[in-house]
Amino acid sequence: MPLYYDDDQTMLAETASQFMAEEGSIKNQLRHWRDRNCKDGFGHGLWKQFAEMGFTGMLVGEDDGGLGMGQVEANIVLEEIGRNLTPSPFLSSSVLAATALKHGSNDVKGRWLPDLVSGDKVYAVAIDEGIKHRPERIACRAEKSGNGFRLSGKKDFVVYGASSEMIVVAARTSGSDADKDGVTLFAVPQDAAGMSHDSVRLVDASMASHVTFDNVELDGDAVIGEVDGGRDVLNAMLIAGRVGSAAEGVGVARGAMDMTVDYIKQRKQFGKVIGEFQALQHRASHLYSEVEIARAVTIKAAQLFDAGSEKADLMASVAKAKVAKVAGLAVREGVQMHGGIGMTDEYDIGLYMKRERALQEFLGDQYYHAGRVAEMSGY
Repeated sequence: MPLYYDDDQTMLAETASQFMAEEGSIKNQLRHWRDRNCKDGFGHGLWKQFAEMGFTGMLVGEDDGGLGMGQVEANIVLEEIGRNLTPSPFLSSSVLAATALKHGSNDVKGRWLPDLVSGDKVYAVAIDEGIKHRPERIACRAEKSGNGFRLSGKKDFVVYGASSEMIVVAARTSGSDADKDGVTLFAVPQDAAGMSHDSVRLVDASMASHVTFDNVELDGDAVIGEVDGGRDVLNAMLIAGRVGSAAEGVGVARGAMDMTVDYIKQRKQFGKVIGEFQALQHRASHLYSEVEIARAVTIKAAQLFDAGSEKADLMASVAKAKVAKVAGLAVREGVQMHGGIGMTDEYDIGLYMKRERALQEFLGDQYYHAGRVAEMSGY
């Protein structure tokens, strides 16, 4: 498979690029909602525009009202989201939650997918139960209760959790906390009695929740997939989310790099444009090559996932680790080459650094995924 886009994907990339630059810009979205201390951290009007563009239902099958596209296409949108730092629930709703719901019953899909496609609702996913991403261990429990389940426990850093009409929750229905089997996914509506949120604003101005489930009663229709057999669905959701967050990270790196290159072409010092200094040219060239490598491995991971390859899980971690390292390099180089003004809120380069920091932790940082790559590769 070639590591570049075909004609249709290229057209989608051009459309997404123009849309995000015009409607999802830092000034129009990130700064607008941050400076107003918005409780959601994103604009619902923009989310409706996402739906009008067809973005919200990209991973939803055509039989369910979506476009039936793949992860490669979703990544194209995510890269532009990252490039423009556009705050939106696209990754949590249209990638993570949509991937899980594809494995649900017709009743589950019929209840939740139409409002996702229309942009009328936002969804979140609740996986982690600590300060670090460790989905191998799930302690939040769902016990049999009549024809349904009673959910108890806590989930941490549920992105846009308090703003979502439904949360996909990974819970343990049998076995011990570290067992591979015995995991079940549930679609928990926001108005479920016994669910509460402690909302926090993250470093990049996005919102997340520490969610507590206090004997939340769920009927059997809330189950996504099979009872006790949800690990495969969870893994599929995680791969999609990791590859998607890698694509957004590539966009963050590209945005920071482009801004920095534009700046060093204009800034003068000692009577010369600083971009003429060979040392900065070398650093910019190195950064460009690293961003292209990260982009290529992310495209490969998405292609493998769309093809159903067993190597998709490994390549998703390769992409997540590589992009985290490269995006970190891009924002550090950006701040350094901007000089002192790079540390001020007036310039957008610092906003890229904040988003990179939050995105690196989401679904596992570079050290977590480097460890997975070593383990899956037999080292």
